[in-house]
Amino acid sequence: MAELVPLAACILIAFGIGSNDTSNALGICIGCGIIRLRKALFPFGCLVLIGIIISGQKVIKTVGNDLLEVNLSILSISLSVSALLIILSNWKRLPLSTNQVVIGSLAGSGVASGVDVNFLSLSKIVFSWIVSPLTAFFFSLILYKMMEKTLSKLPLFRIERILRILLFISGMLIAYNIGANELATILGPVIYSGLIDRIQASFLGTFFVFLGAVLLSHRVIETVGKGITTLDPYSGFAAQFGAGLCVLFFTLLGMPISTTYCIIGGISGVGMSKGMKTVRIELIKKIIANWVLAPSIAFLICFAIMRALR
Repeated sequence: MAELVPLAACILIAFGIGSNDTSNALGICIGCGIIRLRKALFPFGCLVLIGIIISGQKVIKTVGNDLLEVNLSILSISLSVSALLIILSNWKRLPLSTNQVVIGSLAGSGVASGVDVNFLSLSKIVFSWIVSPLTAFFFSLILYKMMEKTLSKLPLFRIERILRILLFISGMLIAYNIGANELATILGPVIYSGLIDRIQASFLGTFFVFLGAVLLSHRVIETVGKGITTLDPYSGFAAQFGAGLCVLFFTLLGMPISTTYCIIGGISGVGMSKGMKTVRIELIKKIIANWVLAPSIAFLICFAIMRALR
């Protein structure tokens, strides 16, 4: 029965990914009025499943094997705390990095329990958290400038038609990355601990990501799609595709980075190209504060619980 605790927590986190990270794939499309949420959910779910099956292995190995040697106690505490923090953040309509909370929780539990934590691997992960939003910022900014010199010279009706297709493609790229990176992060520890087979975990996790997207994703979409800066299809594609390329690059390196913060970095980069006045700096500051606090709080809570139990 004890084995069911980390599996149940994984299910809750997968549900949280669906309610939170669907905004990364679809928030800009919906914010720009390109597509309705209901029509986009099925292809979103399919790409999440394809992503974790085809490209999820490196991130699964990084989190499940390279970071620390997990046991049932570490898994139960880390994933349960992560699930509660993620669901609470989603309820408050704040974008939150699942990866950061899970990694922070695992590290806190591992340090408190006395197992060997690979601090070199942990430092690489934290460094990738810092670099990836900046990379997405510049990818999106460069892409936007390139589009200004090429796509903008076409007739207006052709631009609109092309952008609608490109925005949907970029949204599906983000959905693929959610499976290959975000979902792979939470499933890595339970797969490597032997609690569940990788293929079974992939299908089960994807189902609950899809369920979370159906039931709750509209809450966070309002923040990401419309809250940071005013987006049109032109700038929306640059932000989303730049972020998607960034996440895919780090996924190939096996780094569990935040799709959420790469999207925010991409949106900010496009916003900056239009001028500082178009970007809502206060909201970005609030998101950055959440970026620092979330893994720190997860670490401290899990550390305290593990120490108390020992």
